[in-house]
Amino acid sequence: MTVWNEEEVNKFLKVGKEDSAYIVFYLALTTGMRQGEILGLRWKDVDLDKVLISIKQTLSHDGKIFISGAKTKSSLRTINLSDLTIKALKARKLIVSKEKLSLGPIYEDFDLVACTQHGTSFNPANVRRTFKKLIKLADVSDIRFHDLRHTHATLLLSKGINVKVISERLGHSNIKVTLDTYSHVLPTMQEEVARKLDEIIK
Repeated sequence: MTVWNEEEVNKFLKVGKEDSAYIVFYLALTTGMRQGEILGLRWKDVDLDKVLISIKQTLSHDGKIFISGAKTKSSLRTINLSDLTIKALKARKLIVSKEKLSLGPIYEDFDLVACTQHGTSFNPANVRRTFKKLIKLADVSDIRFHDLRHTHATLLLSKGINVKVISERLGHSNIKVTLDTYSHVLPTMQEEVARKLDEIIK
């Protein structure tokens, strides 16, 4: 598992901002969603007022079919969104509305958040190709798409966010899965605990 640090995350997002698949990478980094969950996400599963996303549909690995539900029972979840993620989603909605308007009746409306300018789902292989291209342009560590999910979790852990909260965001079946997956981050957290204790006990 290779993950980006904060600087690399921001470098990548800056370079990728103008790409049509930008929202895919943005959501992966800010929600920890899996690729299929992002590519299957519909606007009706996004509540901009309550700042929540509900995982209710995924796109298959080959990009050919939508699958109702999620990978596991625990993957059916709601994820709280940050203010900046809401802003990015609102900007994305505006783009989709313009594309829908310009194409009129030939627009294929699947209600997707991440879609081509014709409304159809992104091909997962094309998304990965675009990802590799943007990595080169941004001059950041070469990681897999799935490592964006690991980056999300690792950065939250490094900020001291409760492991149970992260586990719920990721849709893990239990907290042990999260602890086992991110055990490499925990030693540095132990150091942080030691520092915090010195702040408490004067």
